[in-house]
Amino acid sequence: MEFFAYHGCFKEEQVIGTKFRCDAFLEVDTTKAEQTDNLSDTVNYQSVFQVVKHEMETKSKLLEHVGRRIINRIKKEFPQVEHVRLKIRKLNPPLGGKIDFVSVELEG
Repeated sequence: MEFFAYHGCFKEEQVIGTKFRCDAFLEVDTTKAEQTDNLSDTVNYQSVFQVVKHEMETKSKLLEHVGRRIINRIKKEFPQVEHVRLKIRKLNPPLGGKIDFVSVELEG
């Protein structure tokens, strides 16, 4: 998932913004959906995307903070999710040199 958002400790980051990429790995028992081919028997990834998008729209200083909010919301709104691994990358962070990205990876 890719978003333009305003996360960062520097005031400029919260004004100018930058691109972020999020990868969410959800552990879910898909046995029933495998048999039924029915979306209601699994997690709708469009709904997960909307949760991540909403949390990415809320400014945070730290990627760790926004990441924990995303994990908590996913676990709350999709109780069938047993485990979440989330990776957030800030692309081209303003660190005074050429850096493709910085990232954090959280689990819950």
